[in-house]
Amino acid sequence: MIPVSKPYLPNREKLQKYIDSIYENAWLTNNGPLMQELTRRLEAYLGVENLLLVSNGTLALQVAYRALGINEPINGEPAEAISTPFTFIATASSLKWDNIEPVLVDIDAKTWCLDPTLVEAAITPRTRAIVPVHVFGNTCEVEAIDAIAEKHSLKVIYDASHAFGVKHKGQSVLNYGDAATLSFHATKLFHTVEGGAIVFKHKADLERAKKMINFGIASPEVIDEQGINAKMNEFQAAMGLCVLDEMERNISSRKEIWHRYESALADKYQLQALNSDISYNYAYFPTVFESEEKALAFQDSLKANGVVARRYFYPSLDQVSNQNFKVSGETKNSQSIAKRILCLPLYCDLDIDEHVLPFLNE
Repeated sequence: MIPVSKPYLPNREKLQKYIDSIYENAWLTNNGPLMQELTRRLEAYLGVENLLLVSNGTLALQVAYRALGINEPINGEPAEAISTPFTFIATASSLKWDNIEPVLVDIDAKTWCLDPTLVEAAITPRTRAIVPVHVFGNTCEVEAIDAIAEKHSLKVIYDASHAFGVKHKGQSVLNYGDAATLSFHATKLFHTVEGGAIVFKHKADLERAKKMINFGIASPEVIDEQGINAKMNEFQAAMGLCVLDEMERNISSRKEIWHRYESALADKYQLQALNSDISYNYAYFPTVFESEEKALAFQDSLKANGVVARRYFYPSLDQVSNQNFKVSGETKNSQSIAKRILCLPLYCDLDIDEHVLPFLNE
């Protein structure tokens, strides 16, 4: 079976050395030396400052909301945050979890990212933030979104779960907005088995978030924030350090596979239109079909040949009836893309010429 994604497993001997150091130090969590090292190395690798490691990507979003104060009610009513329906459920559910009402706005039909031309119409007196998503690592129109936020005094938290290493106009896309969050789940381009990170624009927000992820503790006898346990442990950090050492190999392999797909499929199916200013990370290969029926038939055909393709993201979040997300305007683009999309297998060292491409032409 060829899965749609496969965790990258780094050199086992190197990982064992890190684990040996954990045993020697007996320091398993609470800002251990490996977590500190990973923080420094990620800041250098990504070209960012004020990076905070956390235990998963969903908590990264939730801590960012609270550190930036967008969860506070307005006149007794929940604050609102404008976001996209074409994303993983955690983007919107993490807002709901913190009593922030997501207001879903449609996506651009070509880039599949939040359409900034629709954002201002969704702003109300309760709007506190915009939460766009760099979908499949494709960068949003960050200048336009940040300009709208500045005009209306809103915070911007970018869900950059797919955007590890992505650059916009030569700099890390994580430097845009008031915060950007990353997921380091096992299936991501870079992973720590489970984990995540927040990159803050301002150091003061980072310092507040540091206390929040450790129960709000400022010192052994002082608790001055409402906190939670969202710390990354040393075993997660050890995996992250090993994976980071091998990032160039991982990305190089994915890039080659991505371009093989593009060459074989660009004339047959709709592909995502990448931002012209992007330096891409080749984390995903999504393909859109003429109709939902053709997408499902294609998925079944691949499955019959031992190849898994995922409907990612499906359904469009405005169609998840039990969540009752607020919607601004129509979401035709999101609904249409969500019904017709499949992500094809993409991971390091996958031989698509033998295991995938022959079945795409059947």
